[in-house]
Amino acid sequence: MQDFTFYFQLGVDHILTPDAADHILFVTALCLRYLWKDWRKVVILVTAFTIGHSITLALSALRMIQYDTGWIEFLIPLTIAATCINNIVQRHAGPVKKLPLIYFFALFFGLIHGLAFAGTLLGLEGREGLVVNLLGFNLGIELAQLLIVVLVLGVSYLVVQLAKIPRLWWLRGASVVILVFSLIWAFQRFPYHKNYDDVSDQTAPVIGDGRYCSVLWR
Repeated sequence: MQDFTFYFQLGVDHILTPDAADHILFVTALCLRYLWKDWRKVVILVTAFTIGHSITLALSALRMIQYDTGWIEFLIPLTIAATCINNIVQRHAGPVKKLPLIYFFALFFGLIHGLAFAGTLLGLEGREGLVVNLLGFNLGIELAQLLIVVLVLGVSYLVVQLAKIPRLWWLRGASVVILVFSLIWAFQRFPYHKNYDDVSDQTAPVIGDGRYCSVLWR
């Protein structure tokens, strides 16, 4: 039980920190088009993302897949950018389809984010107690994500329903701001960018092939 509690807290702390700004903004971008009345759609959205990152988190913890963490860190802001662009091109602020594209974004991009989550878990864990620890870590992440969702829906309520700012303006305006941050991060994190290795003095082994990358994340 102590291990479960430790990994649960680790999952929460892994998200609710300034170092996880990229993940926070991704969840924010996913939820911008929704209001309180759309909570069922938000549940589906978060569930799709959860399924995606749970799969790759488990596979990584079991050492069943190998990847270069430098490229994962580069792909994370691209998932944010793609989500923002999808928001910006919407003609209607609210979801109008039964299965809007953003659900598939959440599922597919969750696979990428799960690989980033695995970095923290793999730094601490062997195979002993792996299932329980994975569960605790994942539940901690989910709790933190739900807190972010509630905050985003609360801000959307204040902006759209109280301040009476058009819903589409809010969706596009907030998405543009997040898009700018994501593109800056993508540029900074490109694995072959000349300044990529200068952002941190710390290094960590890349799973599988023995190369190294900066610990810019988590």
